[in-house]
Amino acid sequence: MDSNYKQYEDVAEFLKVLAHPVRLCIVKNLLGKGSCNVTYMHSCLGMPQSTISQHLQKLKSVGIIKGERNGLEIVYEVVDERAEKIIQALI
Repeated sequence: MDSNYKQYEDVAEFLKVLAHPVRLCIVKNLLGKGSCNVTYMHSCLGMPQSTISQHLQKLKSVGIIKGERNGLEIVYEVVDERAEKIIQALI
């Protein structure tokens, strides 16, 4: 049995963050579109921008997405290939 479970803790945290319906939807739509901003996500998801921003922060915290400032807006994109593979396998 593998006694170095620290590596599993990181993977488990990654999966916990991804395993939320809204975050799965955000990541799946980002993969399909390439990148977008919170305003676009707000129009698609129909939920408050503050709620979307909280979900984006969780995704950023484990490195699934990154945001790049473009003037006044931040454009988000998926940067972790594991998320793409997981979503393709499940959806």
